[in-house]
Amino acid sequence: MDTKTFFSVVKKRWLSILLYGFLAVFLFVPDAKAFLLQKLVLTGLYKAEIKHAANNLPASASFSFTDSKGITAATAGLRGKVVFINFWASWCPPCRAEMPELDALYRKFQNDDRFVFLFINEDEVKSKAEKYLKKNQFSIPLQTRSGAIPDEIFSGTLPTTVVINKEGKVVLKHEGIAGYNNEAFIKQLNDLL
Repeated sequence: MDTKTFFSVVKKRWLSILLYGFLAVFLFVPDAKAFLLQKLVLTGLYKAEIKHAANNLPASASFSFTDSKGITAATAGLRGKVVFINFWASWCPPCRAEMPELDALYRKFQNDDRFVFLFINEDEVKSKAEKYLKKNQFSIPLQTRSGAIPDEIFSGTLPTTVVINKEGKVVLKHEGIAGYNNEAFIKQLNDLL
């Protein structure tokens, strides 16, 4: 194909080429996909809601986790506190998209000892998660699982968010991206006290 023919084809199909280019970027560049999803979360399309009478939620959520200092604890030991748990990975575009909101939510509650925030990282190499958090200046604590987590709590879908009330009952399980740093959700968290 000579240059003249090439430019003729490009001129006729410029819109298709542009669309395929954007599609390729969003499919193969995690930050681009995360950016788009983040903007969609900010529109309010993806809202999480705590439903107090939900029958399809597990009765409790007991599992062990290890914090960044190597200390292992169990969620069963957190009774009396509202526990917000997010399962995430640094390579997961939807996880990356909701991370700025989760970090902002964590900052609002980090000094309130009635709440506990667990960010259970599912990266195979913990240092990748640490690098991601540092690069983006997120202040969320980094935890990893210690042993098995019941499938009713986390079946492998990333991100998954679970909220446990003071009595140890699961009041929210949301698989997929959602917006949590909004007035309605913050009120729902405070109502659990």
